[in-house]
Amino acid sequence: MFQDKSIFEIIHAGGFTIYILIACSVLSIAVIIERLWYFKRCSAVSRIQLLEQIRKEAARQQISNAVDFCRHIDTPYARVALAGLNLNSHDDKLISNAMEREITIQTVQLERFTSIVGTIGGIAVYIGLFGTVLGIIRAFHDVSKTASGGMDVVTAGISEALVCTAAGLLVAIPAVVSYNYFVRKIDNFVLDMELTASELLDLCIKKK
Repeated sequence: MFQDKSIFEIIHAGGFTIYILIACSVLSIAVIIERLWYFKRCSAVSRIQLLEQIRKEAARQQISNAVDFCRHIDTPYARVALAGLNLNSHDDKLISNAMEREITIQTVQLERFTSIVGTIGGIAVYIGLFGTVLGIIRAFHDVSKTASGGMDVVTAGISEALVCTAAGLLVAIPAVVSYNYFVRKIDNFVLDMELTASELLDLCIKKK
């Protein structure tokens, strides 16, 4: 059906919904790349490495060195540890509250833009189906106007309309897979932040 048509002609056959899906695809890809880069940067140093360094500095009574170490590491759990270490000489409750607030702040940063990918993954298929329905309506309308061509015109119109469904699936599947990956990755980061806060609080208590 499409062997004699260019990619631009096929896209044009899909109608205006194809252009909506292209825009969704570009936005989704941009967010996916940005989030993958951000998560990779946030994993530069593991939680275990971070806590080992903090313990070493704490054993030498060099908390200022631990603070500097955390300040120069751009990971969510390092930010949580920094919030606690900055209040090292204060009450345990105050330290705990500061780290809990930082966990909330870092979680918001981790979740940034991910809802866009989830939304695109959820609606792209429906946008494609909408375009297909419009295409089928247009195909039958053309048949009724020309009163000629019969099933050949109908099948040609339907095959062009189905381009929208295919495009919707093409946009939705990577978006859904990426969103599920992001959710899992964020859950792991939150767990690491909570464990960092718990272990750092234990360390502060032992020191006292």
